[in-house]
Amino acid sequence: MYDQARNVSLLLARVAIGVIFLVHGYQKFATMGIAGTTKFFESIGIPLPGLAAPLVAVLEVAGGIALILGVALPIAGTLLALDMVGAILFAHLPAGFSVAEGGYEFVLALAAASLAIGFTGGGALALDAVLGRRRGAASLSA
Repeated sequence: MYDQARNVSLLLARVAIGVIFLVHGYQKFATMGIAGTTKFFESIGIPLPGLAAPLVAVLEVAGGIALILGVALPIAGTLLALDMVGAILFAHLPAGFSVAEGGYEFVLALAAASLAIGFTGGGALALDAVLGRRRGAASLSA
């Protein structure tokens, strides 16, 4: 029963965190636009903002989808956590901890959740687990 609850909990967390990243990345394309995101990145001192803005937007969309599907979880989780470390250092750290003041509280939670999901197998219906089982079965029969 514990394993089943763990798998469902990881599935729910994976999808929730994935949706958050997917929406945040999508906003960088649709709401702000890459030009607006680039200007914002430049204003807060992110190096190479013209390169960073589209890369971060693509990472958040693709990483969010990867979390939702449960595929390439260690890679997606690590890259999304690093993305959030950058957000903490460049955008949120000066405001302190509290999210109400624009601080890093929420971004830190996203970084931690990304790593936790990335290195716990993703739970129920994670494609990594399904593909891993298939690879394992194929290698056993060969």
